[in-house]
Amino acid sequence: MTGVPASATGGSGATPVRGGKLGAAAVNQASLWNIANLLTMARLVLVPGFVVLMLHNGGYDPAWRSFAWAAFAVAMITDLFDGHLARTYNLVTDFGKIADPIADKAIMGAALICLSYLGDLPWWVTGVILFRELGITLMRFWVIRHGVIPASRGGKMKTLAQGTAVGMYVLALTGPLATLRFWVMAVAVVLTVVTALDYIRQAVVLRRQGLAAEEAER
Repeated sequence: MTGVPASATGGSGATPVRGGKLGAAAVNQASLWNIANLLTMARLVLVPGFVVLMLHNGGYDPAWRSFAWAAFAVAMITDLFDGHLARTYNLVTDFGKIADPIADKAIMGAALICLSYLGDLPWWVTGVILFRELGITLMRFWVIRHGVIPASRGGKMKTLAQGTAVGMYVLALTGPLATLRFWVMAVAVVLTVVTALDYIRQAVVLRRQGLAAEEAER
């Protein structure tokens, strides 16, 4: 991804760190038109394409669902690569910090909404996942002046489980594989809720520490 470790694929569960002058300078020096940002833009462009493929011919054509799965898979893969490139080659930009989480949520949200619209996935599942993703993203921005909440291992597992489960639902699977995807989605929902609670705890602790530090400096 192109932002700081605020997305689910970044970080390793380490102690939240404060941004410094070096980090700010790196953001200012990185070009907007770098490879990491281009991958993020491509992921955004894939969202409407995915929706068209997913809903084409009534939304139940196995061939078109396979094309939709391919678009979804490409979006998930670019999500991994742009983050690695941004961190490795110091390509973090203000645009990336905003666009990357939007792209992440957009492709996942589009897939979930399409699946629920077609009746393949209960609306409550879509609601739980989207509410969690939006809520945690807003919470990160709420406490960002105190520091960054890095993604935990649980967050990475959640992202993997969600991507795998949604991908399996996008495909027109039948038989044992259709049963398996139900359980994969169940694991994804559990991880979604558990990791959300953990991030809320981290945000509360980080904000308290930040406010205490500000009070001590006065």
